[in-house]
Amino acid sequence: MPLTLSRKIDNLGYGRVKRRQGNEAVLEGTMSFRDAFRDMLDSIKTPYNECIEYLKKNMKLDPYFVEFYKWSRENNVPIVVLSSGMVPVISALFETLLGGEPDDHLYIVANQVESRDGKDINSEGGWQIKYHDDSHFGHDKSLEIKPYAALPDSVRPTLLYAGDGVSDLSAAAETDLLFAKKGKDLVTFCEREKIPFTLFESWESILATTKDILSGKVSVKDVAHDGLEAVHKGANKN
Repeated sequence: MPLTLSRKIDNLGYGRVKRRQGNEAVLEGTMSFRDAFRDMLDSIKTPYNECIEYLKKNMKLDPYFVEFYKWSRENNVPIVVLSSGMVPVISALFETLLGGEPDDHLYIVANQVESRDGKDINSEGGWQIKYHDDSHFGHDKSLEIKPYAALPDSVRPTLLYAGDGVSDLSAAAETDLLFAKKGKDLVTFCEREKIPFTLFESWESILATTKDILSGKVSVKDVAHDGLEAVHKGANKN
């Protein structure tokens, strides 16, 4: 659900123009994600419970994510949602959009919600984000990935990561295969930093690629190589 918080800021906060300015400042290195994101969320004065209801009514899962979710459950492939969002918000949306509480193969690692200055979070301006860690990201997603990457080859899992925005920058170089959404900020960052990635437009291609990797039809190295070739040929510009 990469658009969840963007939609919330655009429609309940100070709007798309200022949000984009914040994202660009993070990309350019003139502002930390932690500070930029807090500024964005602080522009939302809507009570917490009303924010949840707004998102439930207006959000949809990425195309084919439900298929990916069901396939991963049937094939014992864990899904870890590393998010710059907030656990209660993400959990509530999954329960609504999946038709119930997610199964045990889906884990959420994200920030929390807390009261602002002792106020009721369901009052106007009463809530704020409580960051997961002390990093300049607020939630440094790479810290969740590195312990798995450091495991011995005999038990180390294959690490696939899908992202689209500035909150994914820290994780970009830590995974075996990075899926970056076409036309989004993560692609801009990866191209500039020369980090290999594979473009995606929906979870349909992620599902197909993951199936091929699990079956042994293709290797992660081959997919990464093909993805880089596609980008060099201008796939992100179409």
